Amino acid sequence: MSTVILDRIPFEIDMALLSKNLHIKEGSDPAARVERLVESAKAVARPKAVYKVAYVESKDDDSVVVDGTKFTSRVLRVNLEDTYRVFPYVVTSGTEIEEWSQSITDIFDNYCADAIKEMIMRSARHHVFAEIDEKYGLAHAAVMNPGSLADWPIKEQKNLFALLGDTKESIGVQLTDSFLMLPIKTVSGMRFPKKGTYENCQLCPRKDCPGRKAPYDKDLYNEKYKMK
Repeated sequence: MSTVILDRIPFEIDMALLSKNLHIKEGSDPAARVERLVESAKAVARPKAVYKVAYVESKDDDSVVVDGTKFTSRVLRVNLEDTYRVFPYVVTSGTEIEEWSQSITDIFDNYCADAIKEMIMRSARHHVFAEIDEKYGLAHAAVMNPGSLADWPIKEQKNLFALLGDTKESIGVQLTDSFLMLPIKTVSGMRFPKKGTYENCQLCPRKDCPGRKAPYDKDLYNEKYKMK
C-alpha cells in the first residue's frame, strides 16, 4: 500500500503544561516571554507525518519480515505474535519550526523554543495515532521504536525508513549516517494492534527518565520475551 502523507497536522500547545515543564510561574515576566514565543511558533509551525499499512510476511525466533524488510528484535517478534498488520510511521515537528528555532540566539528563549518544538511534535504524534486507530479500527494499540531498547537497536531505523520511501522529499526528514533524524524533534516507530498494555519503558532500566510512561519491570523480559 502507498504511504499516507500528512503535511498540515493540527497541534495544540498547553500553556499550563509548558510553564510547568519550564518551571516558570504563570504571570511572571519569563511567562510573558514564553507566550510571545508560542505565538511566534504557532505562526510558522507545520508538523508533518508519513505512515503506511504494512504486512507481516514471516516470523522467526527473533525477527519478522514486514513488506519484504527484515527487522531483528525478539521483543518486536513476540509483540507481533497475534497480528499481521503494522503501521510504520515518522512524525516531525517540521523544518519550518526548526528553522525558526535556529534563528533564536538568546539562551533562555532557545531553551523555551526547544520545549515548544517538543510539545508540537508530541501533539502531532497524538493526532497521527488517533487517525490510524480510527481509520483502521485499532481498539487497542502499542508502539515500538528503533533505538528505544537494546533488543531493537537504532541501526534498524534504516529498515524502517526503507518502508516509507523518500521521507526527505515527502516530509523533510533526513536519516543521518548514525541513524539519527533531522529535524531533531522527530519520532519514528511501528504502531500495531495489541491487546493489553505494552510500553518500551517496562523493559528499560534507565533511571530518572523524563519520558517514562510505565515503571520498569525487571522480570518482564524473562517471563515473556526470553527464548525458551
